[in-house]
Amino acid sequence: MFLKVGWSRAKEYMNGMPDTLKGSYYGNPLLDRPNVDPEIRRKHPEYYKGNIWPDEEDDEEVRGFQEAFKRLGTFVIEVGLLLTRACESFVSPQLQIQTNKTDILEGMLARSSAHKARLLHYYPPPPSGDGDENDEDQDSWCGWHLDHSLITGLVSAMYMFEQGANYKAIPNPHERAGLYIRNRANNVVKVSIPENALAFQTGEALELLTGGKLHATPHCVRGGGAGQVRLDGALGEVSRETFAVFMQPDVWEQIGGPEETFGTFTKEVLRRHYRNKKQEEGVDVAYKFDANDHLPPITELTTSNITINLDCQDPALSYKHI
Repeated sequence: MFLKVGWSRAKEYMNGMPDTLKGSYYGNPLLDRPNVDPEIRRKHPEYYKGNIWPDEEDDEEVRGFQEAFKRLGTFVIEVGLLLTRACESFVSPQLQIQTNKTDILEGMLARSSAHKARLLHYYPPPPSGDGDENDEDQDSWCGWHLDHSLITGLVSAMYMFEQGANYKAIPNPHERAGLYIRNRANNVVKVSIPENALAFQTGEALELLTGGKLHATPHCVRGGGAGQVRLDGALGEVSRETFAVFMQPDVWEQIGGPEETFGTFTKEVLRRHYRNKKQEEGVDVAYKFDANDHLPPITELTTSNITINLDCQDPALSYKHI
């Protein structure tokens, strides 16, 4: 069973294949052990099992890791709540829940104990022939997929030049490497998040909750050239590091029809992307995502005064902290 807790690698399936090119560290940045009914915890350990942290006393290389993880994750959530508050009036006529409340999106996320942050390490791409990529390799670092959250907060990616145990941060050495989305005009667009900004993208749960007014954003991550690169005369490999926060409601919250809760929806998503008994028996039931399935409308949040441009073609929802 995949629990979305602590370290994980190669348990996720993208485009029908096990994803071995990235490793993740999962945790809830707000709550180490959410206070929920034991039966809910048993049925949904992916959200409520509780955090696992590395032993910082025995390994000085991870000293401060837990505090930094929680502080950054909490900050992203705080900004995300401002975004949902600003979007509330735009989506409220389409919300698939019969209620008189006016803070459905913000309220769901503000009271949720199911948020998950994911620290991501994309391993250097393996050598592959001529070291070049074509259009079919566009999702070489992470396959095309949809997030199943309401919204996902993203920080600017870091690229690391690695030589054995030595590494240092560098600018992206490959112009085409990075995050890509398919926008509502059906164009594939590269998204570059500035160092002093956050970006937010819409997830499948928000698409369900808004009756399709806000569509989930298809996205992938493309690697640069495979093999070693040269920097200041030295040969090394390049990895990518980033941090995503999946802001999502508790599993009992209704997001669609009367029987469609976030919990039932989550189980379907996990069935698509993670190993299960049938796969272990050799039956391929992994979901293959087609980026053409969804053409999302894009909403943009920009600058520190929280202004909304609902018709903006820019693929990222970015909040700039000044």
